[in-house]
Amino acid sequence: MPDAALRLARLLEQLMGNPLPVRLRAWDGSESGPPGAPVLVVRNRRALRRLLFKPGELGLARAWVSGDLTVEGDLYTALDLLSGMIWERGEDARGLAATLRAPEARAAVRGLVKMAGLPLPPSPPPEEVRRRPSHLHTRRTDKRAISHHYDVGNDFYELVLGPSMVYSCAYWPAPEPEATLEQAQRDKLELICRKLDLKPGQRLLDVGCGWGSMAIHAAREHGVRVVGVTLSQEQAAYGRKRVADEGLTDQVEIRVQDYRDVADGPYDAISSIGMAEHVGAARYLEYASDLYALLKPGGRLLNHQIGRRPQRDESAYRVDEFIDAYVFPDGELAPIGTTVTQLERAGFEVRDVEAIREHYAHTLRRWVANLEANWDEAVRLTSPGRARVWRLYMAASALSFERNRIGVNQVLAVKTPESGDSGMPLRARTWGAPTA
Repeated sequence: MPDAALRLARLLEQLMGNPLPVRLRAWDGSESGPPGAPVLVVRNRRALRRLLFKPGELGLARAWVSGDLTVEGDLYTALDLLSGMIWERGEDARGLAATLRAPEARAAVRGLVKMAGLPLPPSPPPEEVRRRPSHLHTRRTDKRAISHHYDVGNDFYELVLGPSMVYSCAYWPAPEPEATLEQAQRDKLELICRKLDLKPGQRLLDVGCGWGSMAIHAAREHGVRVVGVTLSQEQAAYGRKRVADEGLTDQVEIRVQDYRDVADGPYDAISSIGMAEHVGAARYLEYASDLYALLKPGGRLLNHQIGRRPQRDESAYRVDEFIDAYVFPDGELAPIGTTVTQLERAGFEVRDVEAIREHYAHTLRRWVANLEANWDEAVRLTSPGRARVWRLYMAASALSFERNRIGVNQVLAVKTPESGDSGMPLRARTWGAPTA
């Protein structure tokens, strides 16, 4: 009689010290666990081998991306239920290592090894970044990391992001996000333009310009001249075509260029939207100083950046294993206090910080819905593993924003001249809410 699910559930509960909050289905068709809960499907013994050879989040990610492990039912609910047993036990394999010191946990591992029938460890899925010893955040490594994430294919991004082609947090109306994703993204771009106080004839540098959406909006709606820089060849080609289709080639230039190589300042304003997460802690002051040098006196910077909660011991911070291996290689998150401090050290006067954490949760859920609605096409354009990476990454990120594990902030900073005249109004938030 099939009983793998019951045996597996007992061993996992013995290992983790808590009952499984989801239902479990094993490769032999057997099930165990609370009725009506989402079902964690262990499709083969290879899934166990992945977890045993690489305990923690990376082993789970490999099992998910390869299709050895999947979920039936609501993915958000399953991830939320499992978070207490996985991500909140401690970071990566270190939390599990502490658990394994208990004799009952070691006995459970022996039982899992017997069930898995250990041969050689399974190879990682092809979607995983192959690590090479290197100094992080050089021009070469940054270009390779950006290419891994953004050169998946413009057609794929169109499925996920929709017509706006904006890959950052949208700005939703209160109290419920009833607007379309495209309208919410337009409102975000307009909000940034208003914070920067853009005027016809001014020069805007858009750092990490993506597919050109911010550059096009600023040029078309506010009459500015824009230089957008990206390290992605595919983004640049797509953005240039959009600029030409809009008839804005005289106002907008899209370059494949590292922000550190921009040398044609000064600019009246700089926007950096969802790019600074790629900079890295060791390079952040250099990033801030470079942007400061590119601005005119009185020029404004709008830095839109994901942040994390601070840790008691910041030296213990480690990049999320799944994100680093499959999504954003070499990406790093910093607390908002650290970001503000580094901007000020570079010379900026920080004038406004707006936290829009909940907005990103809404945005991610819309992206997940787009992906799920176009699943077969997404798989065709990339691979089954790549589509699984994106579904897991976006759903888990939505929950992280909702649970205040991470946030996103717009920081408005000014290159205030020695005279002290910042050019800011006495009541800072006069830009108000975007309108249609």
